[in-house]
Amino acid sequence: MAGKIIGWVVAFGCAILFYGIGVYAQKLEKPMWFWSGTEVDATKITDVAQYNAENATMWKWYSLWYVAAGVAQIWSSIAYAIILVLSCTVGLAILIRKYQRILKKYSIQ
Repeated sequence: MAGKIIGWVVAFGCAILFYGIGVYAQKLEKPMWFWSGTEVDATKITDVAQYNAENATMWKWYSLWYVAAGVAQIWSSIAYAIILVLSCTVGLAILIRKYQRILKKYSIQ
């Protein structure tokens, strides 16, 4: 039982973190960044509010991978582990690709 509790803490902790990033992005007035230590120049973004809204949606959807892992933990530790590993690998790759599309869509060229 202790293992399941730790699994839920990890999965739902990550879900809350990523959903929180989405909420933060939605309320941010300057452009949301993606990589740590980088900033997006507001003068190079066509519509900052819409850019941030899409970023927020992207992060909120990413949090659902971790919610799914936490829910899967109820039935199967193996399903939990598979979803968690997919979240950290495939999910992250999808997140990066989605961000690149958002940045390209709203960048002044």
